[in-house]
Amino acid sequence: MWGYQPTSGHQAGLDLTGFKVEATDGHIGKVDKHSEEVGSAYIVVDTGVWIFGKHVLLPAGTITSVDTTEKKVHVGRTKEEIKNSPEFDKDKHTGDSGYHEQVGGYYGTPPV
Repeated sequence: MWGYQPTSGHQAGLDLTGFKVEATDGHIGKVDKHSEEVGSAYIVVDTGVWIFGKHVLLPAGTITSVDTTEKKVHVGRTKEEIKNSPEFDKDKHTGDSGYHEQVGGYYGTPPV
């Protein structure tokens, strides 16, 4: 869950900040921050006005493909699943293992 899938096309060292994020059913925002930390890789998505400026943390394992030409990250979850995910607060949740467990539990369930 916390590592990039080998088939995603993610390249180590690639800065994903600013890439558009696409759910299985449409655009959800852009990458605000990302981590390549082994065993804890993720992206933070700024959803903008879509869900009133909410930031969400998506484990790297939810990423299905990275398109460097179009600067897009595709995730294997729907807008609704992402909208209902635990909200990310950088001041409270950065480095919080309990929050990571909560997010991992939420996304650890197979997509419907």
